[in-house]
Amino acid sequence: MSEAQSSQLHYSDYKNNIYNRISMSHNTYDIKAGWLIDGSGGPIRKNQIISIKAGCIADIRDANPENDKSSNLKDLSRHVILPPLIDSHVHLCMSGSVDHRLREKQLAAAYDELEPVIVEHLRHHFSHGILAVRDGGDRLGFVLRYLREQQGSAPGPVLVHTPGIAYHRKGRYGSLIGAYPLENESLLQAFNRLNQKTKLVKLVNSGLNSLTHVGAQTDPQFTAEQLRELISQAKEKGCSVMVHANGELPVKMAIEAGCDSIEHGFFMGRENVELMAEKGVFWVPTTCTMKAFADSAEFYSKMIDSEVVEKNLALQLEQLAYAKKCGVNIALGTDSGSIGVLHGESLVEEMKLFMKAGFSLSRTINCATECGAKLLGIDDRLGMISRGKPANFLVARGTPAQLPRKLTYLEAIYLDGEPSPLYRRDPDYTSLRK
Repeated sequence: MSEAQSSQLHYSDYKNNIYNRISMSHNTYDIKAGWLIDGSGGPIRKNQIISIKAGCIADIRDANPENDKSSNLKDLSRHVILPPLIDSHVHLCMSGSVDHRLREKQLAAAYDELEPVIVEHLRHHFSHGILAVRDGGDRLGFVLRYLREQQGSAPGPVLVHTPGIAYHRKGRYGSLIGAYPLENESLLQAFNRLNQKTKLVKLVNSGLNSLTHVGAQTDPQFTAEQLRELISQAKEKGCSVMVHANGELPVKMAIEAGCDSIEHGFFMGRENVELMAEKGVFWVPTTCTMKAFADSAEFYSKMIDSEVVEKNLALQLEQLAYAKKCGVNIALGTDSGSIGVLHGESLVEEMKLFMKAGFSLSRTINCATECGAKLLGIDDRLGMISRGKPANFLVARGTPAQLPRKLTYLEAIYLDGEPSPLYRRDPDYTSLRK
C-alpha cells in the first residue's frame, strides 16, 4: 500500500479499528452504577442498572432491589459512570512545559525526536480517560506522519484527528503549527499543492492574544474571498474546517465563510456568539490557556502582565456564559501543549472554568463528550452512554460532588464492556504499537 493510499484510508479504518473492537467473549452482565452521567447534559441519574451484551449497552434502567438480583452483577454503586472524554484542541508535538529552552528545542526537533513525545502525550490523555483528541497541527505534519505509520499495526486506544499542517499568512502568527502560501500563490493553490490526506483542515486567521494589553485585537490574516474559496473546496472534499481566530473581525469572517468551528475566540464579541448559534458553528474556547499564562507569569515576567491575563480570562468566561445562554455548540478543548497547559490533566482544569462560568457538572461533561464527538464526527461510537452504543465508559470512585477532580485518578476505563488492561497496568503506551 502506498503512503497516499494509506493516508486516504486513515480516518475510516483507524477509527473503526479502535471503536469496532467488540468483545470476543460476548459476555452478558449488569453493572449497578451509583450515579450515571450519560453525556447528554441532562440530569444525573442515581442507582442505575446498565446491561452489557457483546460489548454494547443493551439497556439502562432504574435499579430495583426486588428484581435486580442477577448473579452476574458488577457492583459499582459507590462510583460514577460517565462517557470517555474528548479534548477537541491539542498539540501533540508540543509539551506544556514552561521551560522556554525545552519548548524551542521541540519546535525545531526532527520527527525521530518527536515521535516518542507524541506517544507520551497520548499516554497522558488515555490515563485521564480521554479517548479522542483533535490536534491543532504542527509545522511539518509530524502527527499526521505518525498516524500514517501506524497503518498495519495495532492502534492505540486514543483516536486522533489532525489537519497535518495548518495554513497561515507569511509573516503572521502560525509558523510553529503550519505553512504559508508561496510567493504569487493563493491560499487555495497552497491547499491544493500540499494536498494533505486528511478530513480536517486548519486555518489561522488572527494573531495571538496580547498578554500585556487587555482585549487587544489583530487584523485578519486572509481576505473573506480567500477564506470562502478554501472552505468551499475543503467541504467538497468532505473535510471539516477549524479556524484559529480571536477578535471580532477575524471571527466574523470565518463564520460567514462557512467554517465548522472557531478555535479560541477571545474578544470576539456578543454578535459573533449569536452568529455562531444561528449558523450552528462550534466553539472551542480553550479558556484554560489564559489561566495557565497567569500561573506561569513568574517564568515569563517580561511577556506576561498578570493583571491583563486575569482580565482576559474574566472576559472569556463572560463570553462562555453568554454562549451557553444563546445555545452555541461548545466543545471542550484545552490547547494542551501551550505554555503551562499539560496533556491530559488540563481537561479537568478546563472543566472547572466552565463550571465557574455557570455550567452545571452535567452540561460541562456534555461539552467534553457528546459535543466533542459531534464536532469530530464520531458520535456513532463516542459521546454518550445509551442503548446500542459500544460499552465504552469511565468509572470514577466517589460521588458527582467530587467531579471533575476525581477524573485525574479514575478507577477504571471500560472498552467494549471490559476493563482496559492498559489503564495503569501497562504504563508504556509504546507497547500498543508493537
